[in-house]
Amino acid sequence: MPNIGPMEIAIVLIIALIVFGPKRLPELGKSLGKGIQEFKGTIGGEKAEPDVTPAVEQPPVVVAPGPAAEPKAGTKTQA
Repeated sequence: MPNIGPMEIAIVLIIALIVFGPKRLPELGKSLGKGIQEFKGTIGGEKAEPDVTPAVEQPPVVVAPGPAAEPKAGTKTQA
């Protein structure tokens, strides 16, 4: 069985880049890694961590500025 060297890996990566494009390639790598991790967990009998969906962030609340604050008693005001 022949060994897979760096030249063969580079050729495969270049072909994958041409076929899938630079925008989709990281997404494919992430899904491939997740699939391998789940496969190893299934074979090893480990319990997989449940997928935690991130909470939907609430949009920031914009507060309109109110009237100018009155100076406190005992403070000097500029005239």
